[in-house]
Amino acid sequence: MEFLRPNSWAHALELKAEHPDAVPIQGGTDVMVELNFDRHRPEYILDLNPCREVFHVDRTDGQLRIGSGVPYVKIINRYGRELPGLAQASRTVGSPQIRNRGTVGGNLGGASPAGDAHPALLAANAVVEAESAARGSRMIPIDDFYVWVKKNALEPDELIRAVWLKPATGPQYFAKVGTRNAMVIAVCSFAIALHTDTRTVGTGIGSAGPTPLRAVEAQEFLAANLPWDNPIPLAEDVAREFGTLAAAAAKPIDDVRGTADYRKHAVSVMARRTLGWAWNDYIAERRAA
Repeated sequence: MEFLRPNSWAHALELKAEHPDAVPIQGGTDVMVELNFDRHRPEYILDLNPCREVFHVDRTDGQLRIGSGVPYVKIINRYGRELPGLAQASRTVGSPQIRNRGTVGGNLGGASPAGDAHPALLAANAVVEAESAARGSRMIPIDDFYVWVKKNALEPDELIRAVWLKPATGPQYFAKVGTRNAMVIAVCSFAIALHTDTRTVGTGIGSAGPTPLRAVEAQEFLAANLPWDNPIPLAEDVAREFGTLAAAAAKPIDDVRGTADYRKHAVSVMARRTLGWAWNDYIAERRAA
């Protein structure tokens, strides 16, 4: 196994083009586990830590461009107001040591359906910026990024440069079922975002399908049935139907962490609960305004 250490982002792209099978490493919170348990022994490891260009968060055209090297702890500490769903999901990732090293870019690169960041990114309509030495940058909508179990839409010579997100215009929430709140792989997870500027709803389901999923019918139903202009406590039948539609969008399997039936039930419960939290926040915000 050969360790490739570029001196810049441009150099990293050149090395990735020369060695398409090279596995990028940033925080190493997933890659090193694979290596330590001898589950994967790649021919090349591409160390992105010297590439300081991806350790920044920029503001461009009203959006936040989060570099692929930005650790979870920075999102938690600095962007909790603008990216509340992603910040909540980031708090559930591993231990403080893992959150200091792990990145959203790494979560995207691994593309595990159990990754904690994915539901929040789906709900917030994120866009992934990928780059290659030969073709430059391209923008991949988050719905097109997940291909299959631990497979993403990157070309062999591409690396993730950043993820783009609009600051939240309404409440966002993330919930996760596991044996503990953190330091465990999610049995399943769910995220919701109320986009009050467009009167739309975003959702994301984790660890309940071959890829992270969006509950499209649940989103459309809720957007059409929320009393946006006259925010009052939500009718129980609306919340129940939203949970039912969210569970129907899940495609879980039985495994060592839980059964498919349990996951569907849990997704329904989390959908109703996160909706309740988000809608109560919306009511409070409107009354305060």
